[in-house]
Amino acid sequence: MKNSVEQFYLDTSAILPYYREEPHSKQVQDFLSAITAPVAISYLTDVEFASALSRLVRMKELNDAQAGIIEQAFTDDCKAGLFKRISLTATHFKQAVKWLSLRNTSLRTLDTLHLAVSSQGGLRIVTCDTILAQAADKLCKEYTLLPDEPD
Repeated sequence: MKNSVEQFYLDTSAILPYYREEPHSKQVQDFLSAITAPVAISYLTDVEFASALSRLVRMKELNDAQAGIIEQAFTDDCKAGLFKRISLTATHFKQAVKWLSLRNTSLRTLDTLHLAVSSQGGLRIVTCDTILAQAADKLCKEYTLLPDEPD
């Protein structure tokens, strides 16, 4: 799946399984090893990543030390160039409002912003979130849904 032409944007649902064991971990790891870095993310991803780690600690699925290790690995990968951050702009927020105002998807606020960033940047969004993939199919057709591991 090496592809030097198509560029990708990963939402947080496709980042977290890279750093901790989850149902989509193998698919995310295979995907990232098969493409040319860097992969685009937004600064929104940093906020959601920190929020997810905090939630996992509160739910006692991770301890604070484990969350710190995951957080540091993500930071190191960003510094090493695996991910390229994109800043959100007023254009992204306006596009998100436009799509949400259509009232024809089940998109959540932050997912709509991820989709707007990817769409405005001409990037194919990669997600493990079925609702986001369905909305992307309806709104812009540029998405990759990483499926669950076959049984």
